[in-house]
Amino acid sequence: MNKQIIITASFLGMLAVITGAFGAHGLKAVLTPSQLEVWHTAVQYNFYHVFALLFLAAFAGKRDGGLISAAYYLFTFGIILFSGSLYLLSCRDLLGWNWLVFMGPITPIGGLLFILGWLMLALAAIRNK
Repeated sequence: MNKQIIITASFLGMLAVITGAFGAHGLKAVLTPSQLEVWHTAVQYNFYHVFALLFLAAFAGKRDGGLISAAYYLFTFGIILFSGSLYLLSCRDLLGWNWLVFMGPITPIGGLLFILGWLMLALAAIRNK
């Protein structure tokens, strides 16, 4: 078990619960259905990858050539870029921050980090004897 991964997962899990509740209760009346759908997608992927982080914590410290550590960083920054950009994009009109349009290309970068994180996890499993 790795304390750093557990703490990160706990913080990001708490954030997922808060943003999920905020979207369901605080934003429901002020965002369009499509904006709420984007918000919901951000919450879902945030949660999925918190669970992935918790799973990683069980394997951290094993001799894997740094693959679990790489997956940890990829999942963490994937959450920040993917979910973070979607949170901001869904509220762009509400905030009046039209300049947030630049966040659109950041979302797929976060998605790529997720994919690479899963690849690192798979490679770590393959290397584990």
